[in-house]
Amino acid sequence: RPDIWPRAWRRHPAVLVVVLIVVGAITWNRSRTPFGTNHERYDGKTFNCIRVVDGDTLDIDAPDGMKASTRIRLWGVDTPETVKPNTPPMYFGHEASAYVKSRVQGKPVRIALAPSKTRDKYDRLLAYVYPAGGDSMLNEDIIANGYGYADSRFPHVWKERFSQLETRARKNKLGLWAGVTIGQMPDWRQRTEEHRSKSKTEIH
Repeated sequence: RPDIWPRAWRRHPAVLVVVLIVVGAITWNRSRTPFGTNHERYDGKTFNCIRVVDGDTLDIDAPDGMKASTRIRLWGVDTPETVKPNTPPMYFGHEASAYVKSRVQGKPVRIALAPSKTRDKYDRLLAYVYPAGGDSMLNEDIIANGYGYADSRFPHVWKERFSQLETRARKNKLGLWAGVTIGQMPDWRQRTEEHRSKSKTEIH
């Protein structure tokens, strides 16, 4: 019935078409997007890991807005790059990726989030990941076995623990610590090592 629509819409049917398209898109999006905060949607829940992107990044089978899956950045860990555009794979990058794939790809994982910060600047979910069937944390295991670095750039609840695990792995020359040079480390880590070396020189 034409009389139920506002007069302006009757004079400009194209406006009505646009409005209907927008409303339809919003309704469709809502039907695919879980409601609630990141903690309500992910924390303490188990999902399937459908893809390991590299040693510190993976996808789980949970819708995230318009995306069919959720991308997770392992909190507190930085593994050598293997998929960064215009950048060759870094030392021990393939080994780190293979290790993580063997642990979680195609398998269920439990997600734990920090109390406050839950997303990074790329909108990836920052999480501690626990392979199903065990109590070990993937983030910890990566560092403890020398497949990645304890990322000291940002505060998080397990920062001190991760640093201790790295110190132990480095002392025992596990994984990448058996042969990595400062020049093969990520840029941020090279700066950390140079600062540490400079501090030791000044003390002596």
